[in-house]
Amino acid sequence: LRRAGVKFKMYPRIVGNPDFLVGQRIAVFCDSSFWHGRNWKRLKAQLERGSNASYWVAHIARNRSRDRRVNAALRRMGYEVLRFWDDEVFGRPADCMTKIKKAAAAES
Repeated sequence: LRRAGVKFKMYPRIVGNPDFLVGQRIAVFCDSSFWHGRNWKRLKAQLERGSNASYWVAHIARNRSRDRRVNAALRRMGYEVLRFWDDEVFGRPADCMTKIKKAAAAES
């Protein structure tokens, strides 16, 4: 974000504790594929075959549910919510920046 010249705040104290607040109203989350349940059907099936399955399935399901509630709450408050998966942030950062810049331009 700094290199791209985008103004942001890290870990702003707003609903859901996003990783960044870009401009005044763009909440950016960088989500771990595991903790936030990417490819949930496949991950859930994998967890169900593992140790302490009920704990892990419930834990990740709660995280996913919380993410949906946070997104809805922020949108009701007038924020745009952008969520990026960890592999997007590390593997295709330019694509993430394009989406952030596009949202910031629309905000202006």
